[in-house]
Amino acid sequence: MFTGIIENLASVNKLEKDGSNLHITVQSSLTKELKIDQSIAHNGVCMTVVNIEGDTYTVTAIQETLDKTNIGSLTKNQLINLERAMKLGDRLDGHIVQGHVDQVANCINVVEENGSWVFTFEYDKNLNNITIEKGSITVNGVSLTVVNSQLNQFSVAIIPYTYNNTIFKTLKIGDKVNLEFDVIGKYVKRLNDLRI
Repeated sequence: MFTGIIENLASVNKLEKDGSNLHITVQSSLTKELKIDQSIAHNGVCMTVVNIEGDTYTVTAIQETLDKTNIGSLTKNQLINLERAMKLGDRLDGHIVQGHVDQVANCINVVEENGSWVFTFEYDKNLNNITIEKGSITVNGVSLTVVNSQLNQFSVAIIPYTYNNTIFKTLKIGDKVNLEFDVIGKYVKRLNDLRI
């Protein structure tokens, strides 16, 4: 379980294909605090630490992860958002995030507004995910509040701190991002769909 509050920006050190799996080696200042078998979210995707060497650690993405997220498009030296699993009893500063990406979206607009930014994303409405105005959404692992909720798109307003301390500072129009929709909203929608 995660909160969507990014702890660290890290760099992809190495990518290695192994059958249908992708081993991702990450260089991070958090490495010294990690242990093998620990869960860590990479751009919002929960993966397990399988190896640690010096200041790098390795996780493995299986085909399911590569099919449903933007992890397969990572490149060497690319920055990624990292968050370790939350500790029981800690404050929940973001919202409840599982680290299970629902789908990817395209960044379709970026507007700077007097020191903050508004990013707009478009997603496939046929996968039946929804946003609501002022509801929670996770974009590349970052817990955010939805503005301008529409059937297949939404926007988020990014403050300077979030912009400078996440990969939002590298996002541009056309980039694909991982989306995890609010888990409570998903259960409510599912229950409502069963009543129809």
